[in-house]
Amino acid sequence: MTAADQPPATAARQSVGRPVVTSHAAIEQSAFRLFAAHGFEGTTLEMIAAEVGVGRRTISRYFTSKNDIPWGQFDRTLTGFRQILDAMPPDLPVATAVRRGVLAFNQFPPDADPPHRQRMRLILETPALLAHSILRYEQWRAVIAEYVARRLGHSPGDLLPRTVGQVSLALALTAYESWLADDSADLNELLAATYDELTSFLELREHST
Repeated sequence: MTAADQPPATAARQSVGRPVVTSHAAIEQSAFRLFAAHGFEGTTLEMIAAEVGVGRRTISRYFTSKNDIPWGQFDRTLTGFRQILDAMPPDLPVATAVRRGVLAFNQFPPDADPPHRQRMRLILETPALLAHSILRYEQWRAVIAEYVARRLGHSPGDLLPRTVGQVSLALALTAYESWLADDSADLNELLAATYDELTSFLELREHST
């Protein structure tokens, strides 16, 4: 459900003239090595800082908490999602645009580090992350609701935009659950299939009434 697996960003600097001390990517890579070895709850920020070779305060400049690390640079991720949707042709039906946007958003390079499958398994299967994930899901749904509202002349808080956001998240999570259960599965194919299945169900319901 996140684009944080895009190629690492240029390492950040503490301030102009100071040497590069670390980067979001370096912290994520070190953290995921520790998560694999010790589990998410068994890994502390102090351990991550030691693995990176910096102090804990430096880690805090990049990530507010340990729970944020699996999500990567999520604000940048959401910005990218908005850009994908905004680039959809204005004459494209809204439902088609949302579907294409979600599929495009969930395309990741095979050499992502950490691997996208590892990242999403941690996010979706770690009980300690579930409450934190709810906040991220809300932000992700809001991107879709804002787009749908703008296209249809609604408010993002109206019933239809909110429903499209909720349904889109449900379809994406369903696809991810199937993908994580089958190492040979293709995520994009599963995402497309969830939309197709829902469309078929709605058409069946319409014809049966």
